[in-house]
Amino acid sequence: MLINVETTKGIEEVRSRLEESAKARGFGVMSVHEVTNILESKGFPIDYGCVIVEICQPKAASEVLSKNPFISTAMPCRVAIFEKDGKTVLSTIAPTEMIKMYNEPGLEDLAKKVEDQIREIMEEAVR
Repeated sequence: MLINVETTKGIEEVRSRLEESAKARGFGVMSVHEVTNILESKGFPIDYGCVIVEICQPKAASEVLSKNPFISTAMPCRVAIFEKDGKTVLSTIAPTEMIKMYNEPGLEDLAKKVEDQIREIMEEAVR
């Protein structure tokens, strides 16, 4: 399941607000990928803006990685920000869905908590 939020605000404004909101909730901004610019520089342009912001909540990351190092393959959480049909869309894979791949039922509550926080971060970014 994807978590999607839409707005009429531009990508750069939403990106900035997403980063601020994430930091205010104790998440770190691990990396930002300027996908449109990267693909264009490699000779494979796309016809819309796309940026991926990677965020991580250190306490939650430590807890899940202490339990199962394979979960690192799904980290950090990635929020895509892209243009579609005249709107800016924020989209991420729900942590509750992601955790199911690792057969760690003891981490479902933590995944739900992180998911709720990410949803709040995304919704705040579009206000």
